[in-house]
Amino acid sequence: MTKDYLIERNGKKYEVVIGLEVHAQVLSESKLFSTSPTKFGSEPNTQVSLVDAAFPGMLPVINEFCIKQAIKTGIGLNAKINNKSIFDRKNYFYADLPQGYQISQYKDPIVGEGSVVLDLSSGTKTVGIERLHLEQDAGKSIHDIDPKNTLVDLNRSGVALMEIVSKPDLRSPEEVNVYIKKLRSIMRYLGTCDGNMQEGSLRADVNVSVRKQGEDKYGTRCEIKNVNSIKFMQMAIEHEANRQVDILEEGGKIDQETRLFDTKKNETRSMRSKEDAHDYRYFPDPDLLPLEFSNDYVESIKKEIPELPDQKKSRFIEKFNLSPYEANILVSDLDTSKYFEAVIENSDVKISSNWITGELFALLNEKNLEITESPISAKNLSKLINLIKDGTISGKIAKTVFEMMAEGDKNPIDIVKEKGLKQQSDPKELEKLIEKVINENQDKVKEYKSGKEKLFGFFVGQAMKVSGGKANPQLVNEILKKKLK
Repeated sequence: MTKDYLIERNGKKYEVVIGLEVHAQVLSESKLFSTSPTKFGSEPNTQVSLVDAAFPGMLPVINEFCIKQAIKTGIGLNAKINNKSIFDRKNYFYADLPQGYQISQYKDPIVGEGSVVLDLSSGTKTVGIERLHLEQDAGKSIHDIDPKNTLVDLNRSGVALMEIVSKPDLRSPEEVNVYIKKLRSIMRYLGTCDGNMQEGSLRADVNVSVRKQGEDKYGTRCEIKNVNSIKFMQMAIEHEANRQVDILEEGGKIDQETRLFDTKKNETRSMRSKEDAHDYRYFPDPDLLPLEFSNDYVESIKKEIPELPDQKKSRFIEKFNLSPYEANILVSDLDTSKYFEAVIENSDVKISSNWITGELFALLNEKNLEITESPISAKNLSKLINLIKDGTISGKIAKTVFEMMAEGDKNPIDIVKEKGLKQQSDPKELEKLIEKVINENQDKVKEYKSGKEKLFGFFVGQAMKVSGGKANPQLVNEILKKKLK
């Protein structure tokens, strides 16, 4: 658990209870019930079939690949896969919903209860998954192009979404941050959702309620609709929780409602009263038969499941003797784990881990790059680490070489050769150099021998200075200890 996230008012402490409904776009080249493409950024209304536009007589046909992607995700969430599930009509009327209803799942979802383990700063926490169901996305209403009209783009109409509903187990903005990142990581490993929040592939409805610390009964929840970044989720939770506490402290009552988060004003505001299931008049879609599949079908999909973050983390700890903290960083992103494993194929694991999580991450952050865009290839970083390991260059010189490598993925071996950066490791040459330092600093030698042992660092520094930073630090230390006896 994280440190308790509590809101204090007038000597009272309030606990925040959070549940998330995450909408993850299924990674598929076509939509849930039509063959229309799903490419992001296409011209408005260019990826719309007669089915998506709800022309009379057009019937939906289930995309089996999307079903398989949902089952894969369910397996990745340690969830129960239901052998029978039903598609329902969820009835509501928006301009960007041409059918007048959304095809979703209600009582019989494709995936049942599961769980996700979070790695928090103070340990691990298991968050329950209530369900995962498939549904089609609506179109998009655009309000800021024409001053008098709302325009509708149906490109997203019918795009397959997985709605992953958590149990109300989250207790702080920090936990929400870790939860979303973990979900995204699992789905990226599985190849079922790209998790790109900027493109709308991952967004969430955030349910927030508060209760006095120690109470068991949940407070009245408000749903914050369609939040599309982790930062905004955290900000929305902070504001909404404080808003609810203020109302309760003034003797008021929380209305169950759907709210929007205004990112510019950093506040939530009322959108509509919260609907219950009966408001949507759910009923089984008459155009779609129930989904039924055997245990053998599910087992065949299980065989396709790759090594997931938690499994990879355990392997990194056991096989490579990495700390849980190091392993967690390296497996949190699929591309990072691939890069790491490519580097250690031919180089030292510990040094590789330190350089990837240190220098490489710093470089990528500075240049605002993903690891797939790294200016230094795994192959060349591996060569650099081998140069450090075999004593060809020191760690200090390696940082200089690393900077040069970043200018165009240069081979570190060539850089060391061209720039004459090879480490001095000849004991006879180093002895001459150290004797010179000792002879030029006899007063410091006397002080050292009289008990000022901290001066040892001075001699090391002088030796490194005289060598132009190329002397092997380990050998310098060994020779100095002998000479200063």
